[in-house]
Amino acid sequence: MSDDAVLKTALDQMETLIRDAARQPDAATPCSDWSAEQLSEHVVASTLTFLRSARGEQVDWSAPPPVVDGDLAETFATAAADLLEARADAGEAAGPADMLLAEYAVHSWDLAMAIGRSTERLDPQVAERGAAFMSANLTDDRRGDAFDPAQPAPEDADAYTRIAAFAGRQVGAA
Repeated sequence: MSDDAVLKTALDQMETLIRDAARQPDAATPCSDWSAEQLSEHVVASTLTFLRSARGEQVDWSAPPPVVDGDLAETFATAAADLLEARADAGEAAGPADMLLAEYAVHSWDLAMAIGRSTERLDPQVAERGAAFMSANLTDDRRGDAFDPAQPAPEDADAYTRIAAFAGRQVGAA
């Protein structure tokens, strides 16, 4: 599957999770101390930042994320469609989608766990490509405050559980 086809799958899956999480906004997530709503806001803000980057705008990755107003799922859906369009317009200058896939795969697991969903129906290619990117780029000295040390995953874990464990999430006994 092409970069943008896999990215579209990741975005579609995330939109569904954000819509479902809106019914349980206060649900606790495995992601720091964020509720499902706060995590959804983070994902929307990240997508808006990815969009600005794909459009060739200067992005300060250390700046606080933009405030997201309105319906999170609708805002995400619009930003996701715009992101795909901007990446198509940018062509190869958009770069590989794998960094974005890592973000969406980890947070798909986070939201799924928060709302009591299985990740078994999510496309494993999203998490596999995101995990490959993370394992090549997220060394122990680059984890910073955003990622705890990698955790063990059960031997039979699916791709989303494995990437979550690599991102430092407690995913269960190995």
